[in-house]
Amino acid sequence: MTTIHVEVVETSSLGDRSYLAHDGHVALVVDPQRDIDRILALAGRLGVRITHVAETHLHNDYVSGGLALAQVTGAAYLVAGADTVGFERLPVADGDEIALSEGMRVQAVATPGHTFHHLSYILTGPEGPEGVFTGGSLLFGTTGRTDLLGAEHAHTLAHHQHASARRLADLLPDGAHIWPTHGFGSFCSATQSDAPASTIGREKQANPVLRLEADDFVAQTLAGLDAYPAYYAHMGARNSTGADLIDLTPVQSADAAQLRERIAAGEWVVDLRSRKAFATRHLTGTLSFGLDGPMSTWLAWMAPWGAPITLLGDSPEQVTAAQRELARIGIDRPAAAATGTPEQWAGDETRLAELTVAAFTDLAAARAGRDTGDLPAPDVVLDVRMTNEWRAGHIDGAVHIPLPDLPARLADVPDGTVWVHCGSGYRAAAATSLLARAGRTVVHIDDAYSGAAGAGLTITAPEN
Repeated sequence: MTTIHVEVVETSSLGDRSYLAHDGHVALVVDPQRDIDRILALAGRLGVRITHVAETHLHNDYVSGGLALAQVTGAAYLVAGADTVGFERLPVADGDEIALSEGMRVQAVATPGHTFHHLSYILTGPEGPEGVFTGGSLLFGTTGRTDLLGAEHAHTLAHHQHASARRLADLLPDGAHIWPTHGFGSFCSATQSDAPASTIGREKQANPVLRLEADDFVAQTLAGLDAYPAYYAHMGARNSTGADLIDLTPVQSADAAQLRERIAAGEWVVDLRSRKAFATRHLTGTLSFGLDGPMSTWLAWMAPWGAPITLLGDSPEQVTAAQRELARIGIDRPAAAATGTPEQWAGDETRLAELTVAAFTDLAAARAGRDTGDLPAPDVVLDVRMTNEWRAGHIDGAVHIPLPDLPARLADVPDGTVWVHCGSGYRAAAATSLLARAGRTVVHIDDAYSGAAGAGLTITAPEN
């Protein structure tokens, strides 16, 4: 008897999952990322042939590898027939059933909400439905957001999302697995997933979309939406045109003199090392976007689209990894790269700098007039978390500028020494480096916001 397996291919840096479903011989790939070498390697290890590639929707948060994967493997490329695209595909619509092998098939189900033409795919084996690939429809404890096609469509799509989730719950047995693309950190989901795996039965108990009436769900969903990355505006168009093969060949190397020129020109020269390494010593004028966090999301959101980006890493492997991350979201070729140490990048000790680092206990002590050693007194406390985080509670007297807004709002940061915090320290590192590049005196609060109240800081109650 045919046994069906579903392999998960995670892209944790973007908060997404792709899938490879197979019966030991042939495979279906759903929502592949642009770097298809991972999928091809997985298929090779499993000894299966990719015969079909399916998109649940035209993605807004990454450049799809679906077209390239279909072309490389000769697979049929399933894309909603209602979507206007600039490439050959197998157009599918609600109710279409595709036989993958003698004992494995998929059925397309129209599930509009995340987009107007969104499809889910029910995977069926010899004994009935195994589960459903839901893309940005029904997620683990949440759903895909409904405002990515424009705020004017958000309300209508939220109603569609409610109906689509209910339809899947009615079509499938409680034991059917759910395999969503979004929800693991992607800004494409309304909120983040509440579990690592789920079934239809669990979602009936846990998911607001299956527990609330339509109007209540719509109101709750729309009220909870926060900003999403600016680069999303470029992803849908790129995917409807069809992306070419990814190019991960090495980029041009930059020496100390060239780095100096790029920094002097105001270009984005990005240090990929950890924020702690950056604070200890870095090349003056560079920006901290450590590869140990969601580098590509925040960098692509903040840097002007199309602007030259230079990558600095302590090894070629670090630069290569960052290049892959950026290519997934359409930044195809960094302008240049350099590897080694800050001393090598600088070529001159006078071009090296440090960042002052503190904790929330230090901030509380400074505000209370207690001794904080060599730390400069805070004139401004800058909170760079997102708006929903700020509204849930914030340090009394803090100034709020969400990190993505900071490049255009540097002039809005009050005069004096700025102590910067976020939720964990990662975003604050990027903000602090940006302010330091602008000539400000800064302190990076590299601490978890959850400890602010415990440190003795007054937290303003959530706004109503």
